[in-house]
Amino acid sequence: MVIMAASKVKGILVTENGGPSVLKYCDFELAAPGSGQALVRIKACGINFIDIYQRIGRYTMPLPYTPGLEASGIVEAIGDGVECVKVGDRVAYSGNIGAYAEAALVKAQDLIPLPAEISFEDGAALPLQGMTAHYLINDFHKIKGTDTVLVHAAAGGMGQLLVQWLKHLHATVIGTVSSAAKAEVAKKCGADHVIDYTTQDFVEEVHKITAGKGCEMVIDGVGKTTFPGSLEAAANHGHIVLFGSASGPAEPIAPNSLQQRSLTVSGGSLFNHLRDRDELLTRSSEVIHAIKSGWLKLNVEHVFPLEQAAGAHELMESRNSTGKIILTPHN
Repeated sequence: MVIMAASKVKGILVTENGGPSVLKYCDFELAAPGSGQALVRIKACGINFIDIYQRIGRYTMPLPYTPGLEASGIVEAIGDGVECVKVGDRVAYSGNIGAYAEAALVKAQDLIPLPAEISFEDGAALPLQGMTAHYLINDFHKIKGTDTVLVHAAAGGMGQLLVQWLKHLHATVIGTVSSAAKAEVAKKCGADHVIDYTTQDFVEEVHKITAGKGCEMVIDGVGKTTFPGSLEAAANHGHIVLFGSASGPAEPIAPNSLQQRSLTVSGGSLFNHLRDRDELLTRSSEVIHAIKSGWLKLNVEHVFPLEQAAGAHELMESRNSTGKIILTPHN
């Protein structure tokens, strides 16, 4: 065990809710790792929509706080009782706040071994989105080769992984996007049909493509603007999984309205699908195996220096990015 005292690190601190300008780059003190904790020297951290929701106050966070739930790096010190990792290990993780910094304290049980052949940038891109894709595709509806699946925001970092995984399972994939450029990204990932929802009614297009049947599964991370149509685009006995709210929270529906076509609606959050270390290691190892096998490709589109976190958030909120956005500290 390496024992260290509290140390000064550079990182992002949020002292008030608001726009990207509240992301302040500054020095702050990081405590030594306590029991069950590891101190990880951050090499790269991933940006996710949940970071924006926390920043604006949609999800309440105690102020001040350092954002970021996903990163990769090297274990620099460990606290009492830690046996699952050792100093010097390459690791990745999600679900521990504070990744927008040069170093962070992380529950050792949440650390994922990162093979040497996977870069730190990819390591910061795979935990949250990779394991989210894993549970969305495996935990609600058993995908069959005869299934048609609708994926909203198919050109985003999350959407690209979903499309690739679904095609690996031989499903027919319909993706929605917001531009011709994004349509090309979704097609490159393997989408069989791509709908530009800014110029086309995606419900009408789905019914044309499926000859009126609809989709056996709809995966919706957009929320407010897509969820009503997601219900209409689902086939009888169809399954809609709502796992995000990029456009805002979906409006409520009457539960009995699902009876007419025997629809199932599920809500998903990754952290409810990581109930223990065994489940974490199973999901993460399957994602890493898929990447190493070559059929699942990560798309790290933008890498910003940590001090430019505000600009990175602005890009994500603009919906003009199509891949993962990464921050890198000066380590």
